[in-house]
Amino acid sequence: MMDEADPTPLALHLVERIGREGPISVRDYMDACLNHPEHGYYRTRGAIGAKEDFVTAPEISQVFGELIGLWAGVVWQQMGAPARVRLVELGPGRGTLMRDALRAARKVPGFCDALEVSLVEQNATLQAVQRETLRDSEVSVQWYGNLSVIADDANGKATVVIANEFLDVIPVDQLQFTDDGWVQRAVTVVNTSQLAFTDRSGRSVPPPRTGIFTIGAIVEQRDLAPLTAVLRRLAEAGPLAGLFIDYGYEGAAAGSTLQAIRNQKFHDVFAQPGEADLTAHVDFATAASDFRAAELAVDGPCDQSTFLNTLGIAQRTSRLMASNPAAAGVLEAATARLISPTGMGTLFRAIGVRSSSLPPLPGL
Repeated sequence: MMDEADPTPLALHLVERIGREGPISVRDYMDACLNHPEHGYYRTRGAIGAKEDFVTAPEISQVFGELIGLWAGVVWQQMGAPARVRLVELGPGRGTLMRDALRAARKVPGFCDALEVSLVEQNATLQAVQRETLRDSEVSVQWYGNLSVIADDANGKATVVIANEFLDVIPVDQLQFTDDGWVQRAVTVVNTSQLAFTDRSGRSVPPPRTGIFTIGAIVEQRDLAPLTAVLRRLAEAGPLAGLFIDYGYEGAAAGSTLQAIRNQKFHDVFAQPGEADLTAHVDFATAASDFRAAELAVDGPCDQSTFLNTLGIAQRTSRLMASNPAAAGVLEAATARLISPTGMGTLFRAIGVRSSSLPPLPGL
């Protein structure tokens, strides 16, 4: 429940909106919490880092970004080493991944000379942080509000897209199986000012594509059509390779995965809307199907541990430990955290998309 003693500006806006329009979908609620132009979480704050609300893999270990930089260099070679290639990152956070990737990319002959870096970021606060992080990158870096702008100028250009923890913040719809069939789960107002879940009874919706469910089951659906449409445009315009890493699952699943994170702890999804990060797990099997429907070739998904181990995370960590013995324990612990079979190593998955003319992407 929302703390009515201290409602956020977004909470007040949502209560007024629901009072005027009626219950809103979970997708609309999640979208408002993250992307409202004035009060949305990703429009107003930094969010990422050891002192912020959550910590991502690039912030845990430099090796993560370095391996992805080398991965991008190998993919560029698979494309035939074109004279120009755009390296695009969706949701680049503090710029840490790209900084580490570019440092490692210098080991691939000619790659950095061909690079144009494009960061897709709407948050002005994070843009400023990214500029500072990448000020010594020695490559051309441009910022864009969305990926479609990059696709508008894609004719003949090679593109490599990287997205770490990006899919999980694309808002989800929630469906619930009732005696009357599948209905859309929604958000309403109770006790004049408190936000709470409800459903839109009497408004049946199409059932999930797969799975057998019992009464009360909740299924989440994420609309990837806008993303896949742009990726398809990029693949039609020139060679395309994309890497998406996120937490999620494969196959039919039931249950709400909608969660809020604040101060690196789980948080009530209705408490302080706009001031906590809202995410939902990624259904990788459905994502793969959506990518294929857009006529993209798909590699994976595989778990993060398999992906990073195939790329050589253990060997890279060992070299860093040998060159910096004082930090050996920290380096070893960070790598273990990324590939742990009881943690990020299996919770997170990687999936690749590419032009059908390209060979399978490395590590997948």
